[in-house]
Amino acid sequence: MQNPKIMARIFFLLIALFIFSKHLSAQDLYRVTADKLRVRETSDPKSKIIGFIPQNENVAVLDSTNAKYFKVKVTNGEGWVSKDFLVKIASVTKPVQQKSAVSVEVPKISKDYSNIIFFAVVALVMGTILYFIFKYSNQNKILIGISAIIVLIVIYFCFITFIQKKTVSGTFVSDSETQYQTFDFGTNDSVIVKDTYTDSTFTAKYVIEGDMIKLYDQQNMILLLIRDENTLVGEGFTRGVFTKK
Repeated sequence: MQNPKIMARIFFLLIALFIFSKHLSAQDLYRVTADKLRVRETSDPKSKIIGFIPQNENVAVLDSTNAKYFKVKVTNGEGWVSKDFLVKIASVTKPVQQKSAVSVEVPKISKDYSNIIFFAVVALVMGTILYFIFKYSNQNKILIGISAIIVLIVIYFCFITFIQKKTVSGTFVSDSETQYQTFDFGTNDSVIVKDTYTDSTFTAKYVIEGDMIKLYDQQNMILLLIRDENTLVGEGFTRGVFTKK
């Protein structure tokens, strides 16, 4: 007959192992409350920033023993964030199916034909005016010539303003302390960006809508206003003036 004390010890040992294994497999799920929560390499508040998590994103906390910083799981690895900007949602006992915490997809841009329609209307109006000038000018060549030049100039400026696609090229640099220091536009749809926070460079896709450039990197959407061919103006957290080298 087995010793009851030994059996009791084995029973409590199994219970303890079960609770411990559950604790290891469980991950607390938190929601981010900050607008852009910094993810650091270690729990040291002065350590290197390796990414950002947007507001209302759900993250799995891997280590909550630190008094001020929690270790979290993100798509490109693991990092530490301030616990003051996290709100607990639930505890889960299986891996969390997270959305991308530090990635932004380039949305499909719907085509806008309003500029084309406006240009067609202007061209039609100018053509009609020119027709009536030809018809009722009594063959006045000077009047016809001046009218034709004015109509062509108006149509040309409407074309370059509303129809012709804007492009940027070259390297633009800012003298101010911004996260993104340089933008090197080398191709029609991608740009090399210097990130001073992470001391690294990355290639991002971009689109131009009117006078606004929209860049999509792994963390944020970056907005740049085209002031002229040699100057870009940063908006939001990229605020600053970028001049062409």
